Amino acid sequence: MVTDYPLVDYSTVPATPTPEKYPMAGGKSHEALVGIYDLSTRKTIYLQTGEPAEQYLTNISWSPDEKSVYIAIVNRDQNHMWLNRYAASTGEKEATLFEETSEKYIEPEEGPIFIPGKNEEFLWYSKRDGFKHLYLYQTNGNLIRQITKGKWEVTGLLGFADNGSTLVYQSTEISPLEKHIFTLDLTKGKKNQLTKEKGVHNASLNGSGEYILDLWSNLQTPSQSEILDLKGKQQKKIYTASNPQSNYKPTEIEVFSLKAGDGTDLFCRLIKPADFDPSKKYPVMVYVYGGPHVQLVDYSWQGKADLFMLYMAQQGFVVFTLDNRGTPYRGLEFEQATYRRLGTVEMEDQLEGVSYLRRQTFVDTERIGVFGWSFGGFMTTSLMLRKPGVFKVGVAGGPVVDWKMYEVMYTERYMDTPEQNPEGYEAASLLNYTDRLQGRLLILHGLQDPTVVPQHSMMLLKKFVDNGKDIDFFLYPGHAHNVRGIDRAQMYEKISRYFMEHL
Repeated sequence: MVTDYPLVDYSTVPATPTPEKYPMAGGKSHEALVGIYDLSTRKTIYLQTGEPAEQYLTNISWSPDEKSVYIAIVNRDQNHMWLNRYAASTGEKEATLFEETSEKYIEPEEGPIFIPGKNEEFLWYSKRDGFKHLYLYQTNGNLIRQITKGKWEVTGLLGFADNGSTLVYQSTEISPLEKHIFTLDLTKGKKNQLTKEKGVHNASLNGSGEYILDLWSNLQTPSQSEILDLKGKQQKKIYTASNPQSNYKPTEIEVFSLKAGDGTDLFCRLIKPADFDPSKKYPVMVYVYGGPHVQLVDYSWQGKADLFMLYMAQQGFVVFTLDNRGTPYRGLEFEQATYRRLGTVEMEDQLEGVSYLRRQTFVDTERIGVFGWSFGGFMTTSLMLRKPGVFKVGVAGGPVVDWKMYEVMYTERYMDTPEQNPEGYEAASLLNYTDRLQGRLLILHGLQDPTVVPQHSMMLLKKFVDNGKDIDFFLYPGHAHNVRGIDRAQMYEKISRYFMEHL
């Protein structure tokens, strides 16, 4: 039911069409079905999920007795969710347990999590109070109580201990920059923090529910792994990583916060050049993503910076990153600040970062560049075109140029449809700003990109030509949304050289 999008494989002679099913914002979305296949009868029963047929069937889960299937149905507008239960043997709808609505959007990501030994009780993730928390429900739809609460988010459920009476989970309760592991007595409400070292802890619970394997790091400490009991006492040290950059010139990494225009804290990471001299002035590479579901800055090893950022610091660049409004783990108000106007609020926050950089005596304010991929490519190109003169150089990889050409579910969640929000789409379309370009801009794109289809960059190129603007452009044949393998090394060499030559 979805349009065939014309991608081409150029590695064959002649080239081979490799069309991709790609529903764009406002276009036709497939009418999905859920089938239950019976291994004994070799027949399929389809669940009677009802009308309208064009809806999202998400978070499909089995009941513990395997007699029922739960589905979180989300409407096309993504502002209304129904948690339904269906009979696996007949496909008939048994009940709607509850509904959730939002003035902006709703985004269920996990199905019901049943309490061990209690087939009639389950946990449900919801952001209904503004933060992602757990709620305890009965299978008749009755809400028993909210399990976790506060201006922080539950970011993972490890499992249950003590025959299901104790919950083991990960959260940002200490800080949005950290993740820690907690236990919670579901009967008494008593909570215990198992992980004490500052940083980001990712853990797994063993089968008997007695121990966790804690994998953690922080700004100064490379990866550590250890076994803890459920009182937080270390039982065994498994592994302590050495500093993988010990043979390279060290770089100073800082994680701190700035204020957005509305007073909201924005978390930042700044990497100073190797052999930093405060009396000198250095060029800056700002690395940006800025979109939903991606946090670039935290208290993990080296502040979550990747090796390319450290490489650029060793080449004499200050490397800066800021997580703007719209990124995760800060609650709904922070995440939904960008609703219906992608790019606008994010740019305001990124410019707060630039303002901070301009105040630093070691920054060469005439030599600030920006680099990002995907949503970060959209942000990079937006900053170069909508805020001309702020950045001398930009490198944008796989950029979204016009949200009307991006996929249906993601785009409509944050922007509504082009028909519902024409002003928002028009303001965000970078095709409208090509005449404003100042400085040097390099666009990179995978030629077989099925995520941000190459048409984005092609239409942008045409607009630059129409406006007499010269940019640099490079395609990666055979690559999808990300450039992988040995070609990735060539790509980073190209990006670093671009900044070194033009910044």
